[in-house]
Amino acid sequence: MALTQDIFATYRGPSTVMRRFLSQGRNEVRALLFLLLSGLLIFVAASPFQAREAQLYPEGPLAVRLYWSAFLWIFIMPLLMYAFAAAVWVLSRVARAGVSGFDIRLTLFWSLLASTPVLLLLGLVAGLIGPGIQLQVVGILWLCVFGWFWISGLLTAQGRKI
Repeated sequence: MALTQDIFATYRGPSTVMRRFLSQGRNEVRALLFLLLSGLLIFVAASPFQAREAQLYPEGPLAVRLYWSAFLWIFIMPLLMYAFAAAVWVLSRVARAGVSGFDIRLTLFWSLLASTPVLLLLGLVAGLIGPGIQLQVVGILWLCVFGWFWISGLLTAQGRKI
């Protein structure tokens, strides 16, 4: 299935898509690809806000803002996500949850990638409307969607082990 079809299918039933991914076996390259694509799309989503800020505060040129935004989302964020996945793995070992480190990474990275359409909307709201209740509502919506995908994926991975 194409990646975009998998993303749309995740909105209909995240457990089904995650079950299919987990049944394909351990593939670290796929998980890393999900994470890097997420970083790229988050950078694209942050660009309208960066353009707005460069227009409002010209002492920080747009090129510099985009450079540092790309550095953050494409290079630093993946490292932080791997560290976060490792911390969750340690907590799952303490709780005896029965999910592997790969399962945690795959579900986390896929949840981030699958929720990027809402992040793109968040970027548009931040760039066109700016700070306000609209931005907060879309941010909460993204957090709920991401949490739904990730928790559903973790439960699917845990159920697969039992």
